[in-house]
Amino acid sequence: MPAPTDHPRPRGLRHWPTWIGVAILKLLARLPVRVQRVLGVALGFVLFHGMRSRRRFARRNLALCFPDMDRHARARLLRRNFRSLGLGTFEFMRAWWGDLDGLVACSTVSGLEHVEAARAQGRGALLLSGHFHSFELSGRILITQCPIGAMYRPHEDRAFDWAVRQGRARYCEALFERDEVRPAIRYLKGGGRLWYAPDQDMRGRDTVFVPFFGVSANTITATHQLARLSRAVIIPFRHRRKPSGIGYEIELLPALEDFPSDDPVADAARINAVIESLVRHAPDEYLWIHRRFKRRPPGAARVYPKR
Repeated sequence: MPAPTDHPRPRGLRHWPTWIGVAILKLLARLPVRVQRVLGVALGFVLFHGMRSRRRFARRNLALCFPDMDRHARARLLRRNFRSLGLGTFEFMRAWWGDLDGLVACSTVSGLEHVEAARAQGRGALLLSGHFHSFELSGRILITQCPIGAMYRPHEDRAFDWAVRQGRARYCEALFERDEVRPAIRYLKGGGRLWYAPDQDMRGRDTVFVPFFGVSANTITATHQLARLSRAVIIPFRHRRKPSGIGYEIELLPALEDFPSDDPVADAARINAVIESLVRHAPDEYLWIHRRFKRRPPGAARVYPKR
């Protein structure tokens, strides 16, 4: 199992700006939750007005995925989404470098019996989620009751990536970069629970075009491969903030039946359908600023306007 601290700390003058930035973020991570909420709402307002290109991407995604929604309702959802993005920024900081500050007591966790059922069968579990603003902090709360590992994509800034790995090492029992497939399979074969979000448009050969909200989306087939090679079950991991704003509703759903099949394309479509249901559960908390439909099938028209 790879240790999150195996990577040496990057050194050199060129990393000093990052270290200064990380130090500031660690201080912000320790602010009281209610203070972070106020700052998060303010940050969301700034991001809405400052991230113009990302706002256009999010608006286009919402139009594609909710074509039957009134445009005024979509505009309100877009504003709520950026508010959520501001809140999520502070949630990531707290997950990596802060403490839970009573959030466990304010949160609800259900469905752990599905993980225990997989363990009783001698099988690992892929906890299937998507890129939601609150997924890191919700995952950390879940880990207090169910130790899990995670797959992630390294950050381009080596110093920032090191700092995040150190933060995640406090609560994840194993970390795997997205290319570390064999170690991840060994972990799952040993009964591990792996937190996994395959919902972004990624480069690579093992991708297919299947529907996501009725739109053809470039989708990785890795979920099919991981389940096939490790015999792990797929357990959807659903979460959202409580209406009060303090605490989270976290739910592990029943394992997918008859997965994987013999058809990786059909399985990719099925996974997208599951993630779509998770998004509909908390649409304002999803990462709509990501260009999910950037790559198009041959002959298909461009989805996003040029920057």
